[in-house]
Amino acid sequence: MFGYLLRRLGTFVPTFIGVSLVSFLFIRLLPGDPIMLMAGERGMSDERYSALLTQFGYDQPIYLQYWDYVVGILQGDLGVSFKTKRPVWDEFFALFPATLELSVCAMAFALLLGLPAGIVAAVNRGKWPDQLLMSTALVGYSMPIFWWALLLIIYFSGVLGWTPVSGRMSLQYFFPSGTGFMLIDSLVSGQKGAFSSAVQHLILPTIVLGTIPLAVIARQTRSAMLEVLGEDYVRTARAKGLSSLRINGLHALRNAMIPVITVIGLQVGTLMAGAILTETIFSWPGIGKWIVDAIGSRDYTTVQGGLLMIALIVMVVNLFVDITYGFINPKIRAR
Repeated sequence: MFGYLLRRLGTFVPTFIGVSLVSFLFIRLLPGDPIMLMAGERGMSDERYSALLTQFGYDQPIYLQYWDYVVGILQGDLGVSFKTKRPVWDEFFALFPATLELSVCAMAFALLLGLPAGIVAAVNRGKWPDQLLMSTALVGYSMPIFWWALLLIIYFSGVLGWTPVSGRMSLQYFFPSGTGFMLIDSLVSGQKGAFSSAVQHLILPTIVLGTIPLAVIARQTRSAMLEVLGEDYVRTARAKGLSSLRINGLHALRNAMIPVITVIGLQVGTLMAGAILTETIFSWPGIGKWIVDAIGSRDYTTVQGGLLMIALIVMVVNLFVDITYGFINPKIRAR
């Protein structure tokens, strides 16, 4: 197990270096000068422009800028935002609870519907429930997030008026954000209707962000269940007269969950990527919208730090899944 862990950690470091390089170069490939954007319509003198270039280190060769960036990362410094003049590290952790809350709800939504859908489809292989559920999953997986979000907003917010269009909370409520998680803060605030408002604002973003993971989990669960249902111990359980509920829910599902757990871990990356579009469309004040706004203003340090932190979170989750998978399945550790 120790060797397996070392091999996984060995891939962690070069991946992190590659992500830091990509995040550094990405924003610099976009057209636009961050110094001139800081000046706005007023402009600035050549002397002031040169002074700001020197201040932010943009007069240095690109490799020296990258080296300073890496040294800052190793020291725990992601830089200071051009736009807000606040440390990127502080801004990230101030906004991350909103993204985490949305991602957790989206994953819960995907699991609560995806797992049962996959099980039902596998048990009814080739029948109409299987065809209906898998066709729906394929449509959900193929649906562009921005288009799906706009459809839900038009129908549920515009036509029916059931859900808010954007934001995390109605403007009529105000309370200190102790944890950053609106569901928790609204619940402990004691204000009547605050928690209900937080839930209503969370419904559509949760559905939009959780649709693709739901489809992937449903299809993977079906595939894993079909493989397990053909094993000898399942046939033996049937021969003993055990109920279908006990066979499918206890014996088959327990072993089918091994590959499903891996897929669930991989969906963290999908959630982080989908959060960027989802938060932008619903004006959800999380790190996705924060990065999009930073790209528009060519805020180099914010984009670099945000992308790096998102990549780090995805890498840590996948590393944890790999380690967990190694404990569950000894064959994996031997590879």
